[in-house]
Amino acid sequence: MQYIKRVESVFEIIAEPNRRAILSLLVSSQQSVGAIERQLRMPQPTVSKHLRVLRDAGFVESTVDAQRRLYRLKPGPLQEVDDWLAPFRRFWSAHVDALERHLDRMEHMDLVDEPTSAKRKTQKKRREPDKGEMK
Repeated sequence: MQYIKRVESVFEIIAEPNRRAILSLLVSSQQSVGAIERQLRMPQPTVSKHLRVLRDAGFVESTVDAQRRLYRLKPGPLQEVDDWLAPFRRFWSAHVDALERHLDRMEHMDLVDEPTSAKRKTQKKRREPDKGEMK
């Protein structure tokens, strides 16, 4: 039950679009508040508010570098989301694999039937009168 509550809070945190945008920026490299502010075109107080929520929830951590604070991603809470999604991935993977097998069978059947369909097209063309003959 505690795991479910923890995952719910993780989803509540990443449900906010600005926080997801910040997390997306931090995937590639650590960023300062100013860099996040410029890239997302958000006011500094808004960026700081969202970073505080993300830090308190364990999504990010910060280090001080001279005059600025750098934020980087912490994978822990996102790993919990990934763990929660795993059964759904397996479910969809099985269905996508079945679809792929079905499409491969259909393609194979089309290749086998192709000479027959080519004959039909040729026979159909022979039956159609030439446009010059209609006059």
